[in-house]
Amino acid sequence: MMEKEVLPLGPIEANCIILWSDPAKAWIVDPGADAEAIAGFCERRGLVPGLVALTHGHFDHIGAVPGLVAKWPGLAVHLAPADEKIAFSPLNAWPPHYSATPRPATLVADLVEGAVLECGGLSAKVLSTPGHTPGSVCLHFEREELILTGDTLFAGSCGRTDFPGGSMKDMGASLKRLATLLPSTEVVPGHGAATTIAREVESNPFMQE
Repeated sequence: MMEKEVLPLGPIEANCIILWSDPAKAWIVDPGADAEAIAGFCERRGLVPGLVALTHGHFDHIGAVPGLVAKWPGLAVHLAPADEKIAFSPLNAWPPHYSATPRPATLVADLVEGAVLECGGLSAKVLSTPGHTPGSVCLHFEREELILTGDTLFAGSCGRTDFPGGSMKDMGASLKRLATLLPSTEVVPGHGAATTIAREVESNPFMQE
């Protein structure tokens, strides 16, 4: 059985999502800031990370990666190849709040359409959902009826497309794709409150265009 915790971290309060079934192989998704807080939660709950997954490469979703890899050497960090270049660029920062993130030695650029990420008894299918960034992905846990949408879909809104590499056309196509998922699917976005596919299809203006 999956358990999860959502920790809003950093000045922009990006949601870091910690998932586990096997406590020895927990998932950390989008660790944007405050590696100490993430590590502290894991230690209090007796969790050992099995992987880090990044829904996209923006600074507010990756900032705690170096601290986590330093604490757990060898921890694999998964990212879409289309976001690899921007993620670890000196330009991917927001001083003084977020510094540029150095590329981890354990980076695995394998989050591509249709890939399946498995660890600790949990399995997520990778959905390529560009628009916010070229390499934005959603992680779909079909068995648990859960999807982690990063900055693609929010409750009542969607991610910005005015950053370098953003595309409103691509965002529209990605949102239409998400609208076809099981209505009862829980959505945990990269910022803000959780929602469901049904709720967003019914009331989110960006899902209705």
